[in-house]
Amino acid sequence: MTAPSPTPARSSGADDRVVPRRRIIAWALWDWGGASFNAVVTTFVFTVYLTGNAVNHPFGDEAFVSAQLGWTLGVAGLIVALLAPVTGQRSDTSGNRKLWLGVNTYIVVAIIAGLFFVQAAPEYLWLGLLLLAAGSVFFQFAEVNYNAMLSSVSNRRTIGKVSGFGWSMGYFGGIVLLLIVYFGFIHPDVGLFGVTSENGLSVRVSMLIAAVWFAIFALPVLISVPELEPHGSAARPRVSFFASYARLGRDIAGLWRTNRHTVYFLIASAVFRDGLTGVFTFGGVLAAGTFGFSASEVIIFAIAANVTAGVSTVIVGRLDDRVGPKPVIVVALIGLVICGSAVFFLHDAGKGAFWVFGLALCLFVGPAQSASRSFLGRVIPAGREGEIFGLYATTGKAATFLAPAAFALFVTLGGAQYWGILGIVLVLLVGLLVLLPVSAKQKQLSD
Repeated sequence: MTAPSPTPARSSGADDRVVPRRRIIAWALWDWGGASFNAVVTTFVFTVYLTGNAVNHPFGDEAFVSAQLGWTLGVAGLIVALLAPVTGQRSDTSGNRKLWLGVNTYIVVAIIAGLFFVQAAPEYLWLGLLLLAAGSVFFQFAEVNYNAMLSSVSNRRTIGKVSGFGWSMGYFGGIVLLLIVYFGFIHPDVGLFGVTSENGLSVRVSMLIAAVWFAIFALPVLISVPELEPHGSAARPRVSFFASYARLGRDIAGLWRTNRHTVYFLIASAVFRDGLTGVFTFGGVLAAGTFGFSASEVIIFAIAANVTAGVSTVIVGRLDDRVGPKPVIVVALIGLVICGSAVFFLHDAGKGAFWVFGLALCLFVGPAQSASRSFLGRVIPAGREGEIFGLYATTGKAATFLAPAAFALFVTLGGAQYWGILGIVLVLLVGLLVLLPVSAKQKQLSD
């Protein structure tokens, strides 16, 4: 890790800094590497290993393990919600944002590697759950500092494009790594280096591959992207950890008084971002349970979905800089509501209907996520990025129950799995309605 070197501060006026392309690529490679945790650990491989499949439940009853997984990740989300704004604020004031990105990232790397020791037996369940929860906490802490560095690799005219590029790299990185671990270790009876599925070895070795993947691709941002020099609000004297909460409370009150629409946006984005997460979280479940996809077909669809989301995010990121992030988010949410409703009404139409409208959903997910990040990035004053993106993480975690609860409620009321689609659509619609009154042209927050 190189010593911090100052970067010109952003101003509320024109920002014409030219950021070297290699610096942007170095920053985005962290997203590429982070797919090891998002795609391989928490979505498609390790959590599936814990909860089992239709014929194999090595860690215990599927309902029990799934419930414990939910509770454990819920506690992890609560920890992030309570700590993220303060840890972000303190990295701002210390001028060590990149240092803390590195520390939190390599803690996650160590945790992913530690998953290798979770053997396929009930007595290892809690080791797996605790490591998964700890990884979730530290990954979110790292992501706060990573998002805060968006200002280091973009200017006012390119922030949408750069944010979209980074987000798309996460999708593409997930595709490549999933292909490596699936066809290299998980799918074959005997994989690379003679690895088999006995005692969960194929999944456990995949965790080592994922750890190495993240460790390598996290390095460029730590080497090539300079640290922002503390100034403005970041030059405020450091206070104790608990006094940071009092400062945070004053800052939020000031934010409410001076730029209420930013608070409204944080609330709206918390709702619709949870709906966006729900699209991917329950997409595979619906593909298999409602539309009859096999396990292999689900993985093929997941790869196609990530390609679709990644490409659309790159393309729409350029539009973000031309028309602004709010129109991008609004159009994306409208598209998601329409396509989600189509999936519901065509639940008896077979796999073809899900391929068409499921992939159409993915066209809108990435752009909405990326534009949400760039919307906030445009109004944060230099030196408060970590704090405000910490609030962004907190509000997001405060709403993480919405999509799962709505999905479960509608399944219960409707008596069939496909009714859960309406629950996710409802969350997206509420997020859209809360977003509509938010001013599209906001003044930059004051230092």
